[in-house]
Amino acid sequence: MDRPTPQSAGPNRPRHANVEEAPGPAEVLFGDDHREVEPRFGGAAWVERVCLPRWWQLPAAQQPAWPDRAALRDAVSELRRRPALVAARECERLRARLAAVALGEAFLLQAGECAETFAGVRAGSVVATMETVLSMAVMLRQLVGVEPVVVGRMAGQFAKPRSESTELYGDARLPAYRGDAVNDVHPAAAGRRPDPGRLLAAYDSSAVVLRQLRGWADSARPYPVGIGEDVFTSHEALLLDYEAALLRPVPGGVQEYASSGHLLWIGDRTRQLDGAHVGFGRHVANPIAVKLGPTATPAEATALVRRLDPHRQPGRLTFVTRFGADRVRDLLFPIVAAVTESGARVGWVCDPMHGNTRRAASGRKTRRLPDILAEIDGFFEVHRSLGTWPGGLHLEVSGEDVTECVGGGLQEADLGRRYETVCDPRLNPRQCLDLVAGMAEMFGNPWQHRQLPTSA
Repeated sequence: MDRPTPQSAGPNRPRHANVEEAPGPAEVLFGDDHREVEPRFGGAAWVERVCLPRWWQLPAAQQPAWPDRAALRDAVSELRRRPALVAARECERLRARLAAVALGEAFLLQAGECAETFAGVRAGSVVATMETVLSMAVMLRQLVGVEPVVVGRMAGQFAKPRSESTELYGDARLPAYRGDAVNDVHPAAAGRRPDPGRLLAAYDSSAVVLRQLRGWADSARPYPVGIGEDVFTSHEALLLDYEAALLRPVPGGVQEYASSGHLLWIGDRTRQLDGAHVGFGRHVANPIAVKLGPTATPAEATALVRRLDPHRQPGRLTFVTRFGADRVRDLLFPIVAAVTESGARVGWVCDPMHGNTRRAASGRKTRRLPDILAEIDGFFEVHRSLGTWPGGLHLEVSGEDVTECVGGGLQEADLGRRYETVCDPRLNPRQCLDLVAGMAEMFGNPWQHRQLPTSA
């Protein structure tokens, strides 16, 4: 895999990359020698100051085995020439909102598709999902008395990590479906071959979603002041060929913005401290989130703070925890305690979806609304006991009346009526509102009389 030439780099303007373990607050360069570097992500070699280790030289998990390297270089070169999908000033505006989340002044509602598809990029579907999320935000403000920060899980969520590289369909073993940005969901050998041309289609589809959302946001809508006025998007920064090609320079700075989305997260499968995804997250100026699953430890969490948020800036780093209803209390408490003891002011967000996925009798993956609420209950309980701020929810939802999760009037027997997800089950609009109502009924206002930790 190759690393693309940033737009700010070139023979007349040498630039330097991020140093993974800078000992001080400033970025450290190991000398001013220059040499030709054969990049790992992208296209041709470019001039670089000697500065090791560079993030794109680190091991990268969950990357497709692109069979056509020439086609990959062509796709990446084309992406480098295309306009940024989001602006740096928008990323900074979201970072300020996330600072309020980290400081206990707001609540993040990050929600949207599990896996976007090219076919699903329809105006009605995109707007319906965002309207569902905003309805949840209004309800949160009314019932719980918290100021919501809304971020769509959309306009870039076209790739998925997989536990196995292949899948068995009948007697045929095929490459696993890794999202529409990589291959086709239909189980045919030709379509499952990773196709770099799909990276361009992912960019095009993300641009369409953003255009739809921005056009809708500019129209008259019956939402209270402060809700839905800004369009913020997020996705997992998984495909590094794609993400690196969309890096754009910070004017006058040494960092770059990931112009593919406002908030990017590093997944539970790619959060290795010595990996390229964490190196990429450290390099970019965007706000960054990291998913923490059951294998995460307090030591790893505090190390991620040092790596990704060395200057302890509220709004820079968000931890999204996904432990499951049965384990959230035992696993979350020591992690929050250790990070708080370190003096970091990160945002704490609960993903109650991924740790509560199971198979129905039909074989379909599903989630039960009571389990989702139970994990949220444990999440709030831990934060109440530590005096820390339970800063948000990360949900997979649809604006359509899908039948993928149990609850809100749906039983397991109903799943087959409209089971449309290409990956994991999503909440439908009624279930989303039932979730918010359940939170309000179960917890009242868990933020009243809270005791926030003092900053170190």
